[in-house]
Amino acid sequence: GLIFYDTKVTVMNRVLNATVQRTADHAAPEITLDPLEIVGGEIRASENSYFCQAARQLGCVPSSQLCVKLASGGDPTYAFNIRFTGEEVHGTSGSFRHFLWQVCKELQSSSLSLLLLCPSSAVNKNKGKYILTPSPITYAEEQLFHFFGQLLGIAIRADVPLPLDLLPSFWKTLVGEPLDPDVDLQEADILTYNYVKKFENISDETELEALCAEIASQHLATESPDCPNKPCCKFTYLSLTGEEVELCPRGRHIPVGWENKDVYAAAIRSLRMRELQTPECMTAVRAGLGSIIPLQLLTTLTPLEMELRTCGLPYINLEFLKAHTMYQVGLMETDQHIEFFWSALEMFTQEELCKFIKFACNQERIPFTCPCKDGGPDTAHVPPYPMKIAPPDGAAGT
Repeated sequence: GLIFYDTKVTVMNRVLNATVQRTADHAAPEITLDPLEIVGGEIRASENSYFCQAARQLGCVPSSQLCVKLASGGDPTYAFNIRFTGEEVHGTSGSFRHFLWQVCKELQSSSLSLLLLCPSSAVNKNKGKYILTPSPITYAEEQLFHFFGQLLGIAIRADVPLPLDLLPSFWKTLVGEPLDPDVDLQEADILTYNYVKKFENISDETELEALCAEIASQHLATESPDCPNKPCCKFTYLSLTGEEVELCPRGRHIPVGWENKDVYAAAIRSLRMRELQTPECMTAVRAGLGSIIPLQLLTTLTPLEMELRTCGLPYINLEFLKAHTMYQVGLMETDQHIEFFWSALEMFTQEELCKFIKFACNQERIPFTCPCKDGGPDTAHVPPYPMKIAPPDGAAGT
């Protein structure tokens, strides 16, 4: 907490450039993607997604080949090149950035099951935020989580912010910070948080009975074995993926009563915290990330800084963009059409601005820091910096 973010980034960039493993005399690995596999928007089978097409092909490339220098210059070096079947693309940069954008769209859709919309989303809290899907994972899923971790590292080396909306609990677990059983549970699943609080705050048995009756009316409870007409809850709860799980051995047969209501509340809380930490999935993600960047770097970063470095800011700061815009020969900032251009952008909503950035440079977000502001020797930078505005190509006309 004592080091400025920019200082951390400078150190991080120095370390990344010092841990390069693929030198200039090695050709970049190339993968071929078939855009026809994902035509029609909704991907029919997950194995056709760009994410799985790339994971399959890069699975046999040693990770050292993906550890490249930080991207800089006009058509920068990236971890791998992408060829789209049947398409002719100039340079490697646009298709690489388009690939990362498409993969983030796939990860946050129903076509891949690696990420799960957080339950709070359903009641308009943290709308559209995701967590890792907590479940015992198969070997194939472990490979996909590993590749997801690699992509985070590849995006950091390429300085292309990923348009991923993940809950803070993901970034906390990634950098090894413990989760807060109150704050993080509330962020991820406010309904469960409120449910647990109700049990913790009950002051007498009649309140407990009323609560069990209320839950029974929502079909979560069954009748008590001792008094057939008295509703009661059992030691089970729904997991994040919707299965009913027992909170302790033989939980289905243990009713919740006045003596054990606190044990019940604590068991639900620890079930959710375990699901948010998803140790098996997170181990695979960290292993993937660690094959691209040294994990020791994460010890200096706070969860928010790690998110900034990987995903940039989810909004476009126009002043920042203006400061990093170049006008080519014959144009000046004071030209009338340039002023019109900026006034038009100022009227855009954030969503429209993201679309404009996507149109201009094939990514939706701009990095949070820019190497050109310090005027140092390493100021060659990577799109979208600087944004260039050029005069029209000589054709006469209005």
